[in-house]
Amino acid sequence: MFDIGATELLLLIVVTILVIGPKDMPLALRTLGRWVGKMRKMSAQFRSGFDSIVREAELEDMEKKWKAQNEKIMREHPEGVPAEMEPTGAFPSDIPPEKAAELRRIAEQEREQAIIAAKEAAAAEAGDPSAPSAESRAEDGPAPDRDDPAPEPPSEQSKES
Repeated sequence: MFDIGATELLLLIVVTILVIGPKDMPLALRTLGRWVGKMRKMSAQFRSGFDSIVREAELEDMEKKWKAQNEKIMREHPEGVPAEMEPTGAFPSDIPPEKAAELRRIAEQEREQAIIAAKEAAAAEAGDPSAPSAESRAEDGPAPDRDDPAPEPPSEQSKES
C-alpha cells in the first residue's frame, strides 16, 4: 500500500526514537495502535455497507429479470396451466390391479436374476471355483417363484412304501 522498504522503515524508527524519546515510546505506540484499530474498524464498516448496497442492487436486477421472464411466459401461454397434464405413458393408470401385481412380480424376478448374474460375474473374476455357473443353474431347472409355496416334505406313508 505505502511501499515502505526495510531501509525506510529503519530510518523511520530511528527518527521516531530521537523525536519522541525512549521513555514515551510505549505510550506513543499504544496510541498509534488504537488509531490504526479505529481506522480498520471504520474501513470494515464502510466495506460491509458498500457490499450490502451492491447485493441489494443485484437482487433488484434479478427481480426485474424474473418479472420480465414471468410476463413473457404468461404472454406465451395465456390459457395458463392445463387442467390435466398430458399422459406420458411412464405410469399408466388404467392397468387392472391383477396385471400391475404380475408386472411387479416379473420385475422383481428380473431384478433377482440380474443380482445373481452380477454375483456370479464377480465370483468368476475373483476366480472362485465353488461359485455356481449359469450352465449348472440351467441344469437344476428354473428357480421357484416366490408366490409358489415351498415343496412339502415327503409324508410318513411315502417313506414306508
